[in-house]
Amino acid sequence: MSETIKTYNPTTGEQLDHYQLISAEDAEQAVTRSHEAYLNWKKTSFGARAEIFNNLADLMEERIDDLANLMTLEMGKVAEQGKQEVQLCAEICRYTAEHGASFLEDEARVYEGGKAIITYQPTGVILGIQPWNFPLYQVIRYSASNIMAGNTTVLKHAQNVFGMAQAIQQLYEDAGFPKNVYQSLMIDGSTASGLIKHKHVRGVTFTGSDSVGKQVAKEAAGESKKTVMELGSNDAFIVLADADIDNAVEMCIKGRVINNGETCVAAKRFVISDSVYDEFRDKFVAQCKKLTVGDPSKEGTDLGPMAREDLRDELHDQVKESVNAGATISLGGEVPDGAGYFYPVTVLENVSPGMPAYDDELFGPVASLIRARDDKQAMEIANDSRYGLGGGIFSTDTDNAIALAKNEFDTGMVNINGYSLAQPNLPFGGVKDSGYGREHGGYGIREFVNIKTIMVASN
Repeated sequence: MSETIKTYNPTTGEQLDHYQLISAEDAEQAVTRSHEAYLNWKKTSFGARAEIFNNLADLMEERIDDLANLMTLEMGKVAEQGKQEVQLCAEICRYTAEHGASFLEDEARVYEGGKAIITYQPTGVILGIQPWNFPLYQVIRYSASNIMAGNTTVLKHAQNVFGMAQAIQQLYEDAGFPKNVYQSLMIDGSTASGLIKHKHVRGVTFTGSDSVGKQVAKEAAGESKKTVMELGSNDAFIVLADADIDNAVEMCIKGRVINNGETCVAAKRFVISDSVYDEFRDKFVAQCKKLTVGDPSKEGTDLGPMAREDLRDELHDQVKESVNAGATISLGGEVPDGAGYFYPVTVLENVSPGMPAYDDELFGPVASLIRARDDKQAMEIANDSRYGLGGGIFSTDTDNAIALAKNEFDTGMVNINGYSLAQPNLPFGGVKDSGYGREHGGYGIREFVNIKTIMVASN
């Protein structure tokens, strides 16, 4: 008998729903169906694909309230942020529809003895393994570009958002995509791992922790299958001596608490030059005290609960371990009484190497403040991490900040004097333990295509 997965409302701790996991054999058959769909889908025109993607965007907007409410119920997302996520996904679909064909257009080159054509052809079934924190966006991000390229996909979603997994498949089918071009599979991690070996799976895209991602990449490498890895991070936002402190405080708080602090590309470490540290710290803590943590469905709530109880417990353990190693708590740091998986906005100071708050990813509303001797050391501390997804620089000297971002910051993305999440037209991804490969901006659509060279001799 198959295992039953229960989902819980993180605001109340009450059970939401239950789902039956499918067997490994059923999952393998789903991949075979995906391959069969691919054999026809790859022959469709870019124009036909674009038309359906525009339908999908329209459908998302029509269902925006239901989709956002599902996010709130399953993983505690603040309602307004859920609507923003749906809108972003609609924009991704429209961007993909408008630009996909041009990104994959054939290129003509010459070589000694003839002319050549470089063509970007689909490869087959792509396995997606995606997390719960942006339960619609993470899936649309990879699936839209790959399906536009002519591939098909099967998804292993996080078990606490299985409701969204089903809703996404319904969206794809209702928009007019042929059956099995996209499939959400109700499977666990071990079954997903087994699918990597399936002869029709041609690539794997994974978003999640660096420890699990490395294991997925290792398994795929053993099968000579390409992967894209979007892993964790401990992004540093540096506040230089000439920064506009009020703007830096506002943007840093936004970057730390958006999505309840559960964002891979969130601002997590705040490295402040000594001359402005006290001013930044005082204003940062004062503004954090004004934030409202509560029911994410209610207007005026800034942060909802964490997505699962075990995640809250893990975060609190990281805070306690950091404090035991010498960090100090300037705000928060205590698990509140009552129902739900809430955690307060927490500010740590005196954070140093060897502490989880310095070395690891704290996936929740905990800010680590680090004092730097000067601007030069601030940059050094920012790069002193095994991660390299995003980061930020605050300075009134924009030219200098751009130079630091280009030449010094060892990350895939850098914000200057602001904070922004993913954009459909800009590449998204990291370096070091934050992974490799890119999504969006014309880069993601080329990750799982066959860049084929055709050489035509001149006779």
